[in-house]
Amino acid sequence: MELGSGLGHLTYSTLVHPGDTWEQLWDSVTRYVPAVKARVSPDRPFGVCLRFSAASAATLAGSAEERRKLAEFLAENDCYVFTTNAFVYGGFKNTVVKEKVYEPDWQTEDRVRFTMNVADILAELAPAEVQPSIQTAPMGFKPKVTGPEVIAQYRRNVLRVVAHLVEIERRTGKVITLAIEPEPACFLETTDEAIAYFEEHLYSGAAATELASLVGVPIAEANALLRRHIGVVYDVGHQAVEFEDPRPALEKLVAAGIPVYKLQLAAALRIPEVGPEDVERLRRFAETIYLSQTVERRDGTLTRHLNIEDALAAWEADSDKTTPREWRIHFHVPVFLEHLGELQTTRDATADALAMHREQPLSRHVEIETYTFDVLPEEFKTGDIVDYVSREITWARDELARGA
Repeated sequence: MELGSGLGHLTYSTLVHPGDTWEQLWDSVTRYVPAVKARVSPDRPFGVCLRFSAASAATLAGSAEERRKLAEFLAENDCYVFTTNAFVYGGFKNTVVKEKVYEPDWQTEDRVRFTMNVADILAELAPAEVQPSIQTAPMGFKPKVTGPEVIAQYRRNVLRVVAHLVEIERRTGKVITLAIEPEPACFLETTDEAIAYFEEHLYSGAAATELASLVGVPIAEANALLRRHIGVVYDVGHQAVEFEDPRPALEKLVAAGIPVYKLQLAAALRIPEVGPEDVERLRRFAETIYLSQTVERRDGTLTRHLNIEDALAAWEADSDKTTPREWRIHFHVPVFLEHLGELQTTRDATADALAMHREQPLSRHVEIETYTFDVLPEEFKTGDIVDYVSREITWARDELARGA
């Protein structure tokens, strides 16, 4: 929905629903989106984030009839698409995903083709008055970055997609943006890493020269096109797991001139001072189908584990359990909850990011991404999926309305 006052569009990510094929995505969108809209935006147009897999994007890109069917459904239900999730290439629900979620990465032709398909769909479906964004993976899984050639291939492929976005704008007038989302355990993990990558690679003179050749413009114009079409997703939950405070992190992005094309709202698990009871409480969140990157801060030093179970094993093996340590865990929990039973969450970081956006709008796109309803322990679920999503949207909207 359009929030007004320059605050942009607010929605939730349909990544929470099944959507690994076009048939699943169609069923989820037609089943759940109108029900959510009836709760949170009954009398106004409701913006939608579509989660595309490569399979669903290929189906839609190749079928004018299916695109027309989707466009008609959106129009009939007073909905519009302004952003997409094209992070996850393949299956995401009811299968063990873990680090496969980053595959194929930005070294591959598959990732390029997938992203171009999504751009083509957006060029047809998105209203003329919005600048739609494509959320994408942070290049690749960090252990796979084995040398400079990998990083160079990332850039080459991103620039090919930017050239495609430039061509779409020339042909249709629509500005589509590619928003790269840092995440723990990935090549782009922290805000500082993202800024360095943009400055040294995506916004570099070499990148401008390469793009100028691809699209046939002077280098000065290519410099502007890079900033017009490539930016970041700032996921508050991901960066909170990295022990980043949202205000200074977002201020760094602003100072570096890197656009936040999507402000993504998410909350993670937090244990301020780890003890035996907390460790036992955390076990119910382990062994999920998703990664649960866990970062420990002890004596000012960060130690990273790929999953909760790795952090638990390190705890068991540690002979010193008396030195205070804090854990933050990449397990998305409802953004409106400060506590999950006896465990805490990083909700305060989400509220801080919204307060900053309220004071000085950071992005045209604000989205809630709590995709873990399927693996959340039953006692922490707030009704069915429509109740859960609607309450998150209402909470975020209320936070943005404070002091208005």
